[in-house]
Amino acid sequence: MNKFFILAGAVSGFLGVSLGAFGAHALKDFLAASQRTDTFETAVKYMFYHGLALILAGILQKEFPVSAITNAGWAFLIGILIFSGSLFLLCATGIRVLGAVTPLGGVAMIIGWGLLFWGVYKG
Repeated sequence: MNKFFILAGAVSGFLGVSLGAFGAHALKDFLAASQRTDTFETAVKYMFYHGLALILAGILQKEFPVSAITNAGWAFLIGILIFSGSLFLLCATGIRVLGAVTPLGGVAMIIGWGLLFWGVYKG
């Protein structure tokens, strides 16, 4: 599982940088007109940070082979998909109800950090 989380983290980092550059250049006017530049930047930032968290979870699984670390990795991945994914969709579509889903991804990310702490503590 540690290889999966490391690879998923690398993909998240790749997408974070790529989408960030795409947003800053190709989507600059669109995001400014829809007043979603900050929202897009938040999605990119959290995708990138939690991509690094996925890599960390993958590395720590080897040192601390406890289920909490594995569950932390899944929580980070779910958090990225829901949090950043819903914000990207909100920016692209303007469907505001997507903003109501975003906090669920944030909660998953918070749970991931708690599980990471617990896994290292118990391991």
